[in-house]
Amino acid sequence: MNNHKSYCFCGVGGSGMMPLAVLLQKSGHRIVGSDRSYDQGKTPEKFKALQESGIDILSQDGTAVTDDIDVLVVSSAIEDAIPDVTRAKALNIPILTRGQILAECFNTAEHKIAIAGTSGKSTVTGMVATMLAEMGEDPTVVNGGEIRNFQNGAADKFSGIRKGRDDLFVAEMDESDGSIAHYTPSIALLNNVALDHKTMQELEQLFGDYLGRASMAVIVNYDQPRVKHLCEMRSRTRIISYGIDDEFANLVALDLVPRAYGISFSLKAYGKIYPVTLNVPGRHNVENALAALAVCFALGLDAGKAIAGIEAFKGIHRRMEYIGTSGGISVIDDFAHNPDKISASLQALKSFDGRLIVMFQPHGFGPLRLMRQELVDAFKIYMGADDILLMPEAYYAGGTVDRSVTAKHLIDDLTAKDVQAHWFAMRDEIPSFIKDNAKEGDRIVIMGARDDTLHSFAHSVLKLF
Repeated sequence: MNNHKSYCFCGVGGSGMMPLAVLLQKSGHRIVGSDRSYDQGKTPEKFKALQESGIDILSQDGTAVTDDIDVLVVSSAIEDAIPDVTRAKALNIPILTRGQILAECFNTAEHKIAIAGTSGKSTVTGMVATMLAEMGEDPTVVNGGEIRNFQNGAADKFSGIRKGRDDLFVAEMDESDGSIAHYTPSIALLNNVALDHKTMQELEQLFGDYLGRASMAVIVNYDQPRVKHLCEMRSRTRIISYGIDDEFANLVALDLVPRAYGISFSLKAYGKIYPVTLNVPGRHNVENALAALAVCFALGLDAGKAIAGIEAFKGIHRRMEYIGTSGGISVIDDFAHNPDKISASLQALKSFDGRLIVMFQPHGFGPLRLMRQELVDAFKIYMGADDILLMPEAYYAGGTVDRSVTAKHLIDDLTAKDVQAHWFAMRDEIPSFIKDNAKEGDRIVIMGARDDTLHSFAHSVLKLF
């Protein structure tokens, strides 16, 4: 895949770092890693799985960086004061970001399928990966989310990666750190462009440049005016469009029939009609399926077989993942953290009767400042009069941070708009509130990103009943 032999991953347990580290290890490279969560004793099962895969895990005190390491791999969030970085600089070891390393691997493939957008890209990557694997195409895959079809048991932590053909590579792009700029895709797919980690001007520049680099085809959501405009302005190759509302798109979904944990529709593509039934719910997943199926048409593959592959898709870990029901109360775990994702999830949930109790943990103080009004609007629009929103303080991963906007500010904004919203200084205070207030027929939704403990928190909530 590339010329480097040994890597040290600083923050190896991160959702983007871990699958890449495992892929490189599976490809014959020597990998060592460090992580402050490992030092703090958090999510020990994840680090045990990394160790069992053959990756050495050491403390994040600089000892993982030795003179026989070719590259120190960091995420954009890593600060210069971290001992691993200081040690690498002292030894003159090159420091590259996760995005740069993944791009080196990705760009050497013949067929390079890139999946981008501010929402839905992990799910679309999982759908494309499952579809191609079910069709016997044997793709290599790197995804930020765990693909449930590829899980070897519930404890499998590495289902976000798949080592297959070197010439067929499917990868989720990351715009939040700007690393999307390093990729030269054959097929560039873009779901949407919405406020998240960067300003709209920055996002449009990144995504526009990305579409312009595609050599074979661009796949774009024509229901998104901003995406359609970017595509028409920047694409230099074949355009494959999809949508639900835009009847002139190449792939259109008709006659949507929602179910509690799935949805059916008719696919109109290039003059033909195909029935499709998904095992994941919501209108947003119909859009995701259209995007994935467009890849099949870009590659010239059989549409019927592609649809069967999409229908086999079980979902992405923590994307509207049903945890269970006890005492008539259901618990759902969801990665939603930006306004678009929250709106899509709530819209799908509100397709069916039943009160929602939503615990939303903001994924950082920076995103709160950037998206404060948009987050308030999402909850105001989609939360019903009987629904309850619970919010602990924002997740803090360390380092220097501006706390000028906190979760308490959002709760004050929402209560002023007559949303039943409650702030908690500590997340540990929330289970007792849920236990005292939940009743039969309620659906409890745990929302948030970055924090690996949210999934276990969802399981602990289910045990309350």
